[in-house]
Amino acid sequence: MTADSNHHIEQLRAVGRIVRAAFEHMKAAAVPGITTAELDAIAARVFAERGARSAPQAMYNFPGATCISVNEQAAHGIPGRRRLQPGDMVNIDVSAELNGYIADMGESFVLAPVAPERARICRAVRHSVSAALRRVRAGRSLNVIGHAVQQVADRYGYRIVGNLASHGVGRSLHEEPSYVPLNNPRERRVLERGMVLTIEPFFTTDAEDVFEMDDGWTLTCSTGELVAQFEQTLIVTDGAPIIVTV
Repeated sequence: MTADSNHHIEQLRAVGRIVRAAFEHMKAAAVPGITTAELDAIAARVFAERGARSAPQAMYNFPGATCISVNEQAAHGIPGRRRLQPGDMVNIDVSAELNGYIADMGESFVLAPVAPERARICRAVRHSVSAALRRVRAGRSLNVIGHAVQQVADRYGYRIVGNLASHGVGRSLHEEPSYVPLNNPRERRVLERGMVLTIEPFFTTDAEDVFEMDDGWTLTCSTGELVAQFEQTLIVTDGAPIIVTV
């Protein structure tokens, strides 16, 4: 969508605050022994209390309010009976709809005791999003995002998952522009004022792609791989972008 009025911006910020609140409550509760279903129930309560809906449930009939992926799982993990263990890498991806507006965010983090290599990949992917956000301006190539993300991945020695993409968002969970956050000098699309989109790269230690598990939802790397994601929803402006999921 194009957020071309203060009303649009405020509505996106409102749902962004709900998404952020749900995530922070879930992260605070993510301790060894809790099940991913119990974490998911926290988000469901936040949504209900604030009049929002889970976007993946509403639009795709996803079997959970949020996506929770653990260790080599990259995305779309189904909340269930799995209990978190010490040292697990956890990815929580939260998206919600309020008054017809949608925001989307996600983050990978590690439960104590934190292995250095797991902390490093989480830190790297977060740095890549920060680097991309510094370059986002109306009128610039969409490739400023992929170029920035690729530079950080190369500096840390990680690969970027090629078959998971950042995407437009706002009125629907997945809108144009759709693209994979890889450096593409041939990119001809341009960032436009008011454009609403996510930046959400996935870094891995070796895998170039992820594959779908038998549950029909969870996307994963091979056992033993490390994979981490970081995601924000933003609105493009002539200056620094407006991040609605902070």
